[in-house]
Amino acid sequence: MPELPEVEVTRLGVNPHVEGKTVTELILRRDGLRWPFPANLRELILHQTILSTGRRGKYLLLHFHHGSLLIHLGMSGNLRIMPSTTPPQKHDHVDILLGEQMMRLTDPRRFGAVLWHDHADGALEEHLLLRHLGVEPLSDQFSPELLFKQTRQRNAAIKQVLLAGDVVVGVGNIYASESLFRARIHPKTAANRISLKRYQALAIAIREILAQAISRGGSSLKDFVGADGKTGYFQQSYFVYDRAGEPCRVCQGTIRHITQGQRSSFYCVNCQK
Repeated sequence: MPELPEVEVTRLGVNPHVEGKTVTELILRRDGLRWPFPANLRELILHQTILSTGRRGKYLLLHFHHGSLLIHLGMSGNLRIMPSTTPPQKHDHVDILLGEQMMRLTDPRRFGAVLWHDHADGALEEHLLLRHLGVEPLSDQFSPELLFKQTRQRNAAIKQVLLAGDVVVGVGNIYASESLFRARIHPKTAANRISLKRYQALAIAIREILAQAISRGGSSLKDFVGADGKTGYFQQSYFVYDRAGEPCRVCQGTIRHITQGQRSSFYCVNCQK
């Protein structure tokens, strides 16, 4: 599944091609993906200008003067910029035409979403899918103190708390495993047993890991490509994720694999006590 770095890489890739551009046509080849498309979506954005792009968690945002388009890539989706005359393939479900170019949403598993939030309905942050999201990990609001304060009453494993998304948003499975390794915290450690000092290390690790992943184009997940059709290569520097049975790059100990909440976790037996 595309995680925060992949969505941000997508946003950075499409932004120069869509910001300030006017929608000249909208083509929908289905009634919807995970949820139905808004019935009047074409009328809402046709001949309207995209003022800017944004991101909240794993939602990519296109801001218009009267509302915002929310796009989620689901399990296997991607957005690409290409000539407007490019013929569609089997899983190409949405085309937003911008003159001679278009932004095309491809989603083989159809778990993605294209939704609309109108300014008349209130602040975008209060949208049903956004209102309960935690702070952005690359924002000024994210801090060790926030992690420490928000976890005092939570005895769930820290890996589960990171994935829940209500304390900090967008730290998905790959990057949670890598961040916990860098901070030397075992993924099964109860969140309320972690000290402020260790949360300081974890907050730094999360910021660094996500920033590095974005700079390297994200991870080459099975179905992910960026807006230019290229895959990321952060996976080449994984320290623990998907390396079960291999030696640790730091101490030569063994990387172990466990399952937490039906998700795979990887850790070093020596570095993460």
